[in-house]
Amino acid sequence: MKKLRGGIVGYGFIMEKGHAAGYKRRAEDLQDVDVSAIADISPERRTVARAQWPAARIYDDYQALLAAEAGRLDFVDVATPPSDHAEIANAAFERGLHVLCEKPLAASIDDARGMLQNAVRAERVLYPCHNYKHAPVIKAVRAVLESGRIGKVHLVTLQTFRNTHAKGVTGWRPDWRRERRYSGGGIAMDHGSHTFYLAFEWLRSYPIAITARTATLGPYDTEDDFSCGLRFPTGMATAHLSWNAGVRKVLYTLHGERGAIRVEDDDIEVALQERAPGGGTTWAFERQAISSDWMDSSHVTWFNSLFDDFKGAIARGEFVGREAEESFLCVQLIATAYASAREGSRELPLVGLSALGGDDLHDRIVMKDVSHA
Repeated sequence: MKKLRGGIVGYGFIMEKGHAAGYKRRAEDLQDVDVSAIADISPERRTVARAQWPAARIYDDYQALLAAEAGRLDFVDVATPPSDHAEIANAAFERGLHVLCEKPLAASIDDARGMLQNAVRAERVLYPCHNYKHAPVIKAVRAVLESGRIGKVHLVTLQTFRNTHAKGVTGWRPDWRRERRYSGGGIAMDHGSHTFYLAFEWLRSYPIAITARTATLGPYDTEDDFSCGLRFPTGMATAHLSWNAGVRKVLYTLHGERGAIRVEDDDIEVALQERAPGGGTTWAFERQAISSDWMDSSHVTWFNSLFDDFKGAIARGEFVGREAEESFLCVQLIATAYASAREGSRELPLVGLSALGGDDLHDRIVMKDVSHA
């Protein structure tokens, strides 16, 4: 596959320390990507980008970048606040470019569906940055599940603790995650996608209902504490996400027919039931540490694996694949969770998702309105 020529839109923390740093490593080690254009609305961030990428052409906004560069690029990487994802991605599709997009895919269900539909129309790849799937410890969980050692999973718990919201850069609204007009929501919007797509994978289905609650302790219009319960046709998942914790940590548990898995940051424990000769049950525990750099919020060490998948989707012509479809479902779940919280944590249905798979899922999400375009 030829070297991919990329443009960057949004040069904040996650782009500078995560994506862009990953591109630099790939350019040196694999030589399969070249970043030649960068856009950011902040003069300070443009100065930083110019110093770090002296050969790249720097633009004041994405419109200027696309107007000047579209014919010289293969893709754009969008890492702006969620409120702008859809507008930028759709403009890139109109210019014939593939799109790698930070999570959440968009700040609303309609915007997310429109992005998928426009990718299909343009025959260009839309790929979300679901990077938790690429953490080494999560890959280790996947290997245990695929081995069948704990049996079919029927219960999952997911906890994400942070002692503050993720801060943006000083050059542009460092607290934008606490402003709904830019973020679309609080910690559910920021971390909900990671939580939900892992639950999809581990329970091997899609939820049929959700109940949720939110709380805000500070003077903000976005929540900093979120909890929810999800009913799946294959089991249950519960999640608790907080920006009010005393420590930065992820805690996941997966419970199967013959055992369980516990993940605490880089540590994984597999518990397996063993039948004793007298008919009782004993337990065997396997523990190991798998370096995954959870404390590094840029997650740069996971980027190569993510970008490999993006490249693969381009090579296959997989314009809207399962990752993009699930990114839409994550936005739908977040929106439905907010509705449940507003209605006193009433359980709300997610009609039809559990029965969908393959082409049915694609048709329901993507093709719903394409024929009427």
